[in-house]
Amino acid sequence: VILGDMGTGKTSMVLRFVKGQFYDYQESTIGAAFFTQIVSINKTSVKFDIWDTAGQERYHSLAPMYYRGAAAAIIVYDITNMASFQRAKKWIEELQKQANPHLVTVLVANKADLSTKREVEIEEGKQYAKENGLQYFETSAKTAENIQELFFELAKRVAQAAPSTMTGMKLQTQTQENEKHLFCCTA
Repeated sequence: VILGDMGTGKTSMVLRFVKGQFYDYQESTIGAAFFTQIVSINKTSVKFDIWDTAGQERYHSLAPMYYRGAAAAIIVYDITNMASFQRAKKWIEELQKQANPHLVTVLVANKADLSTKREVEIEEGKQYAKENGLQYFETSAKTAENIQELFFELAKRVAQAAPSTMTGMKLQTQTQENEKHLFCCTA
């Protein structure tokens, strides 16, 4: 689940990760949007089912529906907006009280490309993350800075926190007389 104030770039981060796209103007999310992406880490595949929540206050009451069952949470703030950082702290407090105690949580300072307009210093964000046992990333959805790294680190942490069990189908290669390879699945 991705949480944070409106305008922090949550949707832009997800679109950059899932589709490799960035739009200068992104419509505000209404309620929540859903995305999926599969990441391979070593010999493990992690499927992200991403709930991108709306940042407007009027949708705040819907957030628990999305974070209660989540394995991970990304809390995003805009480095050019101190109020969004303060709101990110409130999200973290809420998660610490109400979410899954094993939730993998990351604090993300977005819009690093706007460093000349910075209101929240890097050290302030890092210090808050450290005090609360959170991973910290500074990203830019616009330039793609640290977007892949963020999600790959999250995938590693989720895989470590909840190792998968072998389920689903296994692909096996069978060779026919004419040496063509066919794929067959077994449950």
